[in-house]
Amino acid sequence: MRTYWLVISVLAVWRVTHLLTAEDGPWDIIVRIRKKIGNGFWGRLLDCFYCLSLWAAAPFAYLVGESIRERFTLWLALSAGAILLERGTSKEVGPPPYFEDGGQDNAVLRTGEDPTPSDNIRAQD
Repeated sequence: MRTYWLVISVLAVWRVTHLLTAEDGPWDIIVRIRKKIGNGFWGRLLDCFYCLSLWAAAPFAYLVGESIRERFTLWLALSAGAILLERGTSKEVGPPPYFEDGGQDNAVLRTGEDPTPSDNIRAQD
């Protein structure tokens, strides 16, 4: 039965977070709320799925968890589950986690003009 509530809670956190960050809502209610809130703290919170998922997960963790330790762990786990669902279902293609920008290839390498480390050691002897 506990697995059931974990899955349901992850889905609910994802749904609430996705509704508030990416959808217009019925009769454009969510869009109006976002416009009214503006660009302050709350406006930026509604723009960030990751941030908002933490806030959305808190009441679900409180309701499903039985102890303080379990509620804290559930809070983070529910947020993480919602984030994984968002990454798996998102159509947005962002930059890869690692990419090279085509900068200078030898920025850290020594040039032929500098002495090699072995020459420095011999010069000190």
